[in-house]
Amino acid sequence: MAQVLNKALKREEVPVEQTWNLEDLFGSTREWEQELQGVQQDLSTVTRYKGKVVKDAKTLLMCLKDKDSLTERVMRVMTYASLKQSEDGTNPDNQANSTRVGGMLSNFSASISFFESEILQLSEETLNAYILEEPELEEYKKTLMDVLETKPHKLSPEAEEVLSAFGEVHNAPYTIYQRSLISDMRFPSFFTDDGKEHPLSFNSFPNYEGSSNTELRRKAYQTFIETLKQYKHTYAATYATEVKKQVVEARLRNYDSVTDMLLHDQQVTKEMYHNQLDTIQNELAPHMRRYAKLKKRVLGLETMHFCDLKAPLDPDFNPEITYEEASKLILESLEVMGPEYIEIMEEGLNNRWVDLADNVGKGSGAFCSSPYGVHPYILMTWSDSMRNAYTLAHELGHAGHFRLAGRYQKLSNTRPSRYFVEAPSTMNEMLLSQHILSQPNDERMRRWVILQSLGTYYHNFVTHILEGELQRRVYNLADKGTPITANVLCEQKTSLLSEFWGDEVQMDEGAGLTWMRQPHYYMGLYPYTYSAGLTASTAAAKQIQEDGQPAVDRWLSALKAGGTLKPLELMQLGGVDMTTPEPIKTAVAYVGSLIDELEKSFS
Repeated sequence: MAQVLNKALKREEVPVEQTWNLEDLFGSTREWEQELQGVQQDLSTVTRYKGKVVKDAKTLLMCLKDKDSLTERVMRVMTYASLKQSEDGTNPDNQANSTRVGGMLSNFSASISFFESEILQLSEETLNAYILEEPELEEYKKTLMDVLETKPHKLSPEAEEVLSAFGEVHNAPYTIYQRSLISDMRFPSFFTDDGKEHPLSFNSFPNYEGSSNTELRRKAYQTFIETLKQYKHTYAATYATEVKKQVVEARLRNYDSVTDMLLHDQQVTKEMYHNQLDTIQNELAPHMRRYAKLKKRVLGLETMHFCDLKAPLDPDFNPEITYEEASKLILESLEVMGPEYIEIMEEGLNNRWVDLADNVGKGSGAFCSSPYGVHPYILMTWSDSMRNAYTLAHELGHAGHFRLAGRYQKLSNTRPSRYFVEAPSTMNEMLLSQHILSQPNDERMRRWVILQSLGTYYHNFVTHILEGELQRRVYNLADKGTPITANVLCEQKTSLLSEFWGDEVQMDEGAGLTWMRQPHYYMGLYPYTYSAGLTASTAAAKQIQEDGQPAVDRWLSALKAGGTLKPLELMQLGGVDMTTPEPIKTAVAYVGSLIDELEKSFS
């Protein structure tokens, strides 16, 4: 594969081998158009059960199967439009098609909203009797029991249908945020003292943020922040609308708070949630302050600014790696997972599951989308940096997880709670680090790998936990009726960052604006779950090192289980007990040990 160019190309200029193959979803946009119409015409395959869903065991089973079948088709239509929008958000056709899919999804949700309302008429005793009569219903038991557990919070069937019909409107805050970020926000270039001009975009800013050149890093940051500031009141109003929507729904559904509603959906207790946020912040802060102090000393900075936190500790050592080399390295590191898992990884790396290029309008960051019955798709931007190998390994972890879940479970049972979702991805990163460290390395390479591992923990245990802390504060304020404004968001973000970093890091206006940079705030209580997944994968990776095959088998069984178990049971199946804070404390202590080793390395 040709090296990915640094220059941002138009989408049509990108070499095909650097793009994902959407033809595996639909052979052409015309085929997609036909299926968009087709799924709407075929709604009757499910709506014909209205009023009869729980009539008898056979009807219930047929309804569940037909609903899964139509949902699979809807997912494909939705995924195609979403991926086209992600590959080029400036394309008006992609924007229009994304909007059309939003309308279709609202109609679909409203049309099938009767399903859950009718399931709620079942008693657990009747359900068990139905399963005896139609044993195939056993595979749907978890799905059905999950619905029954929502009974105290369900509205009337008519009200549920009305709410579902507003689905597109309810998704508007996130849509507006993404559309603005990708299509409208433009950053000016900036100059360094040597007179050199540097272009800046939302996607390129992380490269500057990780630059070893202090002047370049800080000037990029100032330019970036000046643009963000111009949008802060609009973005605050957009996010406040998202929060208000959740507050209203929580009250309508008789939850004590938004947090209770969102945790119920994840099947996570408040104790588990607060354990994760409190334990990590309290126990990790001293370690991270040591890390900031070490960076300040090694980098020769008079003051450690917020924008310096991602500056590299060993800037002259940045191993490069091509996509082909990274693919080989990742496959070697994952051999311990066995032939079935490796086969999935090879297919993903060799069959254009991954979109690599940097083109105008491409979505930021990285993600994995896993439509049932096709194969996963991964978006990232490749720059021949070894750090890209970790990002690729991470997203392949998601791909492997959902490929296995889709292979062994029905559509209804593929998705586990968000509490577990980041465990398989961070496990891949762990195994990559273990593999590299097991090879003959000089001290500098070992130090680099430790820094990459710390990068993973920083991402999940610092960035996302502090996002989670902001959410905790915002939802508490919103439940009390406090207006969520730009000033409130900036004050709360600056406050929690200051509490975490103490006197080691100087905060500024830009630190308070970091809430504008992540889409996770529009995804419910998602950010804190990154740390739950990494906690589990830290424990399980250690078991794989110590126990070998039995630990691998436990982990693979958890991946194959998909959404058939609640998150605590799923993690226990994988060998990790999250009923206590101990796994969290163990993971935080491991981070401390990495910083200990770094301090010795730079002594």
